[in-house]
Amino acid sequence: MDTLTRIRAFIDVVDAEGFSAASRKTGRSKALLSKYVRELEDELGTLLLNRTTRQFSMTEPGHTYYRTASDILKEIDNLADLVREKNTDLRGKLKVSAPRTFVDADIGQSLIDFGKEHPELSLEIVSDDRFVDLVEEGFDVAIRITRLEDSALIARKLGDFYLKICVTQDFLERVGPIDHPSDLARLPCIIDTNGKSHSNWRFVDEKGAGFSVPVGGHIEVNSPTAAVRAAASGLGVAQVPAFIARSCLESGRIVSILEDYLPTDRGIYAIYPHRRYLPAKVRTFVDFLHAWFRRHPGIEA
Repeated sequence: MDTLTRIRAFIDVVDAEGFSAASRKTGRSKALLSKYVRELEDELGTLLLNRTTRQFSMTEPGHTYYRTASDILKEIDNLADLVREKNTDLRGKLKVSAPRTFVDADIGQSLIDFGKEHPELSLEIVSDDRFVDLVEEGFDVAIRITRLEDSALIARKLGDFYLKICVTQDFLERVGPIDHPSDLARLPCIIDTNGKSHSNWRFVDEKGAGFSVPVGGHIEVNSPTAAVRAAASGLGVAQVPAFIARSCLESGRIVSILEDYLPTDRGIYAIYPHRRYLPAKVRTFVDFLHAWFRRHPGIEA
């Protein structure tokens, strides 16, 4: 039996968190999987798994071997996909992480449209506002709204990202003109706790230098959609993504202020691990989203 088969058996067991679960998932008998893992341990001369009737865990060498072996197997599978790509339809599962803000907005339709165009792929969309660890958590690709920073990950820009500072016209008539971001420090603001800035909103001056303004208010939410609703109800000033506020702005329920002070250095990116052989399903997904945003200009604004 070749080493690669033994490695696959070991990874299947770890991913399923046990021999019985791995047997059900792979269709191989529990005894056969146990045999393969034992042979791998004999070959390496070290114990990879602690086995008891009630517990299952990896040893320290097992953790090290699992991380590296998983990467190697992914490269092998990706290379096979690359070779077969022109002659084989896309198959398998694509696991995508995306912020709730993205998924719930109009631009989230891009993910649904991809699923419609590629029914041969099993598409798992995990809506999560945290920055997931793609490698450790098994994601193929992530959608992130961020300022691009140095990373071991690869990023492709899909579209622009803009913020809006929103209020109702009635609110402005009550409190008077808001001519500079510093005016917000004395006004009731709606705090979106999902945002990185929370109660320190970021702006840029006429020279492009960044500065922050501390803001506060009696309304806190963890959803930009809820923040827009609160602003449209006249409860204060909200800082929200433009694609969330667009419909309310177009209807006149709210107005945008302080446009000249808003930063423009963030974008919407597809992020994926650096791999020598990029899986065909990831390349197809990223290319699709890039083209989708080109077909829908201004949807972010």
